[in-house]
Amino acid sequence: MVKKAVCVVSGGMDSALSMKIAQNSGYEVIGVHFNYRQLTEAKELECFRDLMTKLGVNNKYEVDLPFFSDIGASALTDSSISVPTSGLEDGVPVTYVPFRNGIFLSIAASIAEKEKAEAIFIGVVQEDSSGYPDCTEEYILKMQDAINQGTKFETKISIEMPLVHLSKAQIVKQSLEQGVPLELTWSCYKNSIKACGVCDSCRLRLGGFKQAKSIDPIEYEG
Repeated sequence: MVKKAVCVVSGGMDSALSMKIAQNSGYEVIGVHFNYRQLTEAKELECFRDLMTKLGVNNKYEVDLPFFSDIGASALTDSSISVPTSGLEDGVPVTYVPFRNGIFLSIAASIAEKEKAEAIFIGVVQEDSSGYPDCTEEYILKMQDAINQGTKFETKISIEMPLVHLSKAQIVKQSLEQGVPLELTWSCYKNSIKACGVCDSCRLRLGGFKQAKSIDPIEYEG
């Protein structure tokens, strides 16, 4: 019997590597992407579709979550809040989207139960992330417990987070080693044509490539 995994794929580098690890571990991948009215929604969706095609994933879901813009409270979904570019934020940054991963995982669990998948893969990074509270190993494990408590008795879902303790440099190196098409991924919070290079996500990505002594294949401004 083929084992299946639901992979949450944003179109970014981390989730692309997480999905590739699932494939290389023998899982039949079901790709799930969320459109939540983020600034780079169209670009991220394009990257998701390109990754699915490139990596041969035919079973995929594109889920619209427009209510995130109604809630606001994040620079990614609220036009009245600017995306910071100074790199000087303390605490949880304004790019944090309230309970985003909790909602993503809940929907992914619903899909996993329908598809009879035994795992959910998510590319959260705790050690070298932006400081989001929903990217920690402790949080994800508690979500796993809640999901298995609230699904059918025969449903047993593990949430796999293969990158949670990796640095961005290690993520770059593993992506290159495992054949992730990094040219099809996107990390910028602000732009959809050329990456800004100065938002927190761009800084982390560029720093990872620099430490890995590799060249980022996507275009940047300037």
